[in-house]
Amino acid sequence: MNKQGALKQEGKIIVHVDPDIADLIPGFLENRRKDTKTMGEAVIQGDFETIQILGHSMKGAGGSYGFDAITDIGKSLEQAAMAKDSGGIKQMVQELSAYLDRVEVVYK
Repeated sequence: MNKQGALKQEGKIIVHVDPDIADLIPGFLENRRKDTKTMGEAVIQGDFETIQILGHSMKGAGGSYGFDAITDIGKSLEQAAMAKDSGGIKQMVQELSAYLDRVEVVYK
């Protein structure tokens, strides 16, 4: 099953993260929650540049912290912003929000 398919299922999403970066994870996830709000406002205002920048940042950072789904969502957001695809952006912001609500970090 691909990562996007996993996001559509119910229940927790377990992500294994290196304990050496445990102190960084809560802030990383909280910043992604803030990003969902920022992008929601940006799409209403037609500010595709902000969404493209945030998507690009997520694309690069997600995998570094062990959150491959955030990388995938970031890539999709960046592409949707470049295409000025408001509907696609809204869908990906909802997927990111749902992912953040369901993700559970296990340090090992």
